[in-house]
Amino acid sequence: MGDPSAYRSASLERWARAARGWETHREILQAAGQPVSAWLVDAIAPQPGHRVLELAAGPGDTGFLAAELILPGGTLISSDAVEEMVDVARTRATELGISNVEFRTIDAEWIDLPTAQLDGVLVRWGYMLLADPETALRETRRVLRPGGRVALAAWTYPADNPWAAIPSQELQAVSGVDAPDLDAPNAFALRDPARIRRLLEETGFTDIAVDQLDVVFRYDDLDAWWHAQLDISAGFFDSVRALSPAQRDDLRDAIDERFAPYVASDGTLALPGRTHVAAAGA
Repeated sequence: MGDPSAYRSASLERWARAARGWETHREILQAAGQPVSAWLVDAIAPQPGHRVLELAAGPGDTGFLAAELILPGGTLISSDAVEEMVDVARTRATELGISNVEFRTIDAEWIDLPTAQLDGVLVRWGYMLLADPETALRETRRVLRPGGRVALAAWTYPADNPWAAIPSQELQAVSGVDAPDLDAPNAFALRDPARIRRLLEETGFTDIAVDQLDVVFRYDDLDAWWHAQLDISAGFFDSVRALSPAQRDDLRDAIDERFAPYVASDGTLALPGRTHVAAAGA
């Protein structure tokens, strides 16, 4: 990771640029993540009157599932580290007619909320991307009331997730860059369920449960995947842009070849993935 401050600044800049892509491709992403969102919401046991926070909410759909369950009297705080993503969630809430929601720009490592004020916290695929997930979990524990619950998701091992592993591997092969440190902030930083459990224990959580779910990302064809990936991942976009035209062609050909087993006879693409889901009590 190098300098954590530099990583945080670069990460915020990338997410701000990717926000519109997440809005454009929200339906694909949420369709894949729906079973995960449902598991997380169920794990915090939302009740009428509860106050629930979603961190790293992106388009906000996971938290929006909880919003209807905490009526009457309950409030969802939909948050992200960049205002551009918060705007995407705000637009989505308006489309869905959800009114019991507050929108905030919140850094998960420094949650600007009072102590012991929340009944539940939702984080779908967020903690593993942070410079300091332990600090973020301590902050999460701080803002939860006694008996409140956190529910999180984090990707398992690269071999379980060709949707992410294959493009990364082929990009390394074409560009000659070194393989990333999987223990640094990245999609697979919390791939080991023992680390998730240990982090939750060390930050004061109890009644810890860790499970796994399978997901599938579906695209109309390989071109649709390619364009979506360039839109939703500013890091991938920057890496591809840095290649020569010939290298870009080689990268695309290599990815297409390795994705071929996931292409149906009608050309549609179904990329499998696997994620940890975990829940714990404050």
